Amino acid sequence: MPKPKWNLNTIYISERLQESLRPISRCAMTTVVAPMGYGKTTAVNWYLEERAKAETLHIIRISVYSGNLAIFWKSVQEAFARAGFPLLREYPCPTDAAGGGLLVDDLCHALVGETSCYIFIDDFHLLTDRRASMFLCMLANRLPINVHLIVASRDRFLPAAETVRLGARVYQIGTEQLRLNHTELAIYAHRCGTELSEAQVESLLYSSEGWFSAVYLNLRTLSERGALPNRNSDIYATFTAAMIDPLAKKQREFLAVMGLADEFTIEMAQRITGDAEAGKILSMLTEQNAFVTRLPDGATYRFHHMMKECAERCFLAMEAETRRIYWERFGLWYEQHRQYLHAIAAYRKSENYDALLRVIRSDAGILLASLKPEDVLEALDKCPAETLKAYPFAILVLMRRMFTWRQIPKMLELKALLLSAIEEHPELSEEERGNLLGECDLILSFLCYNDISAMSRLHRSASAQMSRPAISIQNSGGWTFGSPSVLMMFYRAPGELQKELAEMDECMPHYYKVTNNHGQGAETIMRAEALFCQGRFTDAHIELERAYAQVKDNGQINMELCCNFLLRRLSLHTDVEQRYSFAERYAALLRHHDASWINFWSATSAYYHALRGETDKIPEIFSQHRLSAVNMLVPGKPMMEMIENQVYLAQGAYAKVVGRSTELLAVCDGMHYALVALHIRIQTAAAYEMLGKTEEAHALLAKALSDAAPDGFVMPFVENYGYLEQMLAREIRNGLITRIIELGEAAKGRKEESARPPAFAALTQREFEIVTLIAQRLSNREIAEKLHLSEGSVKQYVNQIYSKLHIEGDTRTKRKQLAGLLREKT
Repeated sequence: MPKPKWNLNTIYISERLQESLRPISRCAMTTVVAPMGYGKTTAVNWYLEERAKAETLHIIRISVYSGNLAIFWKSVQEAFARAGFPLLREYPCPTDAAGGGLLVDDLCHALVGETSCYIFIDDFHLLTDRRASMFLCMLANRLPINVHLIVASRDRFLPAAETVRLGARVYQIGTEQLRLNHTELAIYAHRCGTELSEAQVESLLYSSEGWFSAVYLNLRTLSERGALPNRNSDIYATFTAAMIDPLAKKQREFLAVMGLADEFTIEMAQRITGDAEAGKILSMLTEQNAFVTRLPDGATYRFHHMMKECAERCFLAMEAETRRIYWERFGLWYEQHRQYLHAIAAYRKSENYDALLRVIRSDAGILLASLKPEDVLEALDKCPAETLKAYPFAILVLMRRMFTWRQIPKMLELKALLLSAIEEHPELSEEERGNLLGECDLILSFLCYNDISAMSRLHRSASAQMSRPAISIQNSGGWTFGSPSVLMMFYRAPGELQKELAEMDECMPHYYKVTNNHGQGAETIMRAEALFCQGRFTDAHIELERAYAQVKDNGQINMELCCNFLLRRLSLHTDVEQRYSFAERYAALLRHHDASWINFWSATSAYYHALRGETDKIPEIFSQHRLSAVNMLVPGKPMMEMIENQVYLAQGAYAKVVGRSTELLAVCDGMHYALVALHIRIQTAAAYEMLGKTEEAHALLAKALSDAAPDGFVMPFVENYGYLEQMLAREIRNGLITRIIELGEAAKGRKEESARPPAFAALTQREFEIVTLIAQRLSNREIAEKLHLSEGSVKQYVNQIYSKLHIEGDTRTKRKQLAGLLREKT
């Protein structure tokens, strides 16, 4: 009888598993969860190949290789581009709910259509950031009917609550569907080229528990040795014995080395191993080994994780110097292909700190942000000081990153090292020496944030010494740390306004010179905001138009958004032409795919509509109070929270405003945010007044008026005049209060003209507020609860309203007539 021909690379998908895979096409998301080696990837790939035979479709395959979000995002961008969807090429990696929502919108818009689309994410368990799984839930909830998401993972990643919320949109495949049963194991063995006895099937099923990889390895051993391995064998020992030990030394070393790569091409394998015949080795391994796979692009290869783990063990058994050489080759390959995160990791392992610092300098520290601070600090601790001193520009990049990570002692330590390096290298030209010292001063200026005098000294010093723009600051990034107001950032104390404006005028041109005009127009915007706060609308408008002229066409979106914020506030008090509607501006910003600009515009919209009392138009992130889900830079956070406070006030959540005030004011005090603190005190005074706490309201208003007086700031009060009107009437009149009341009455008039039909002109703000609540069919008791009034007071207000509007009849008739007047407005 001829010896059976083994075919161990056969793909076997049981009929039972095929049935389990069919519902994928009917669900938004399918999760395939099982331990390593259960054939998750094989099953999904088989399914996708079968679907491709039956219909035209798009397949987007994404493999996860590490927990680093930046590396994963690069894989996502490349996968979509390969599938013919280049929309993510310039898209920054989303880091919060707002960014995720923006990405979901764009993906759904790009993928919707008649053609089925499958997105397959493999090895998702390696991505441990919880935000990633929450994003997939958001995506699955909104995917169009033609798009299907398949996620393979060793661990369950869907929170139980999200699984319930997704309901029928999510389909789950697990170990039970993937493991082989008795019959399937026998069929698989037959297809591999052998007939197992009943006893062998039982023994193999018992030892493997239907685990596909274990069955495969056992059959491999049987094919080579004529007997199944001992049922107590360790799976990794079995794998090594079956898949690696039988190979020639050259092939074993190839596996050990290339197992370190996530994916690789023949060219990369030739460069790393130094073997010109790497292509032949790969071809042989792919034919004979189910754990080495050529990807659908036909040029890239990857090892199964079990192969990678065993190969890594072999690599660790090599001589230390051999390992170092290979890691250095990996580093050089990645560096030359601008895969800087991979290059940094490889050079760290080879301990080639010269090369590591060279990469940091080339990247300008951009991708350093995606690394864990403790990993970078550990590498710096191991890097010899003399090596660091040889790369002064890398030191500058690291100093900037240490500031962002709030590692100030390390930042100052690097500064000392830089100065020492400059001193020890007299051969440096005067120009290069000036550039290094100047940029050092520029970076140190961030330690003096919002102290314009101190920052100005360092900016002037940098400007005097530098002949080129800074390498550690990108002029395309934001300048205000997410704050929609420049004045709120730099107004430190009452009575300092004119001094601060003058210092900004002097300081900013020096900063622009060394940063390629980063933040251009800041000083003009700050002056326009100051004039607005003083109620000088015409002067503010003139300065604002100057600012718009400065920022036009220079790519400084941040500064234009600051202009938009002021323009919207100004429009509530004087006739100015809006450059865009809220919808038009939002649509324009979407094209940049940057969630930070969307958050910025949402803040402008939230503040504007809160001041107008149009709570239904406030963006969801503010109206639903989801700011905690947004990544905010520390310097810009108090401004966003002040705007959220204004939203709470507009929503009538007065106790919430009071409850938040102590903590918000403490933060403002610590950061010297005097103008933000002024707004919060006014908001809190208003909230106390609406709650009937007049003593507390008076104390806060008195403090706010005292702080506002030296610089004549009236508009933070005017913007809240609807809440403060009765309080201000009780105060002793002075010039400031008189001006606030004058502007407040004018603003009230403008608002009433735009918000009410002429029939309601005779009503006060409070009376009209009650009218709108009556129109919502609230009872007097419900109105009293909402406005924190007694039911008797509400009845008095209602009677006054009917009297002023000359409405007569019974209660039902009066309410009907009132509703009719409101409909006229609509």
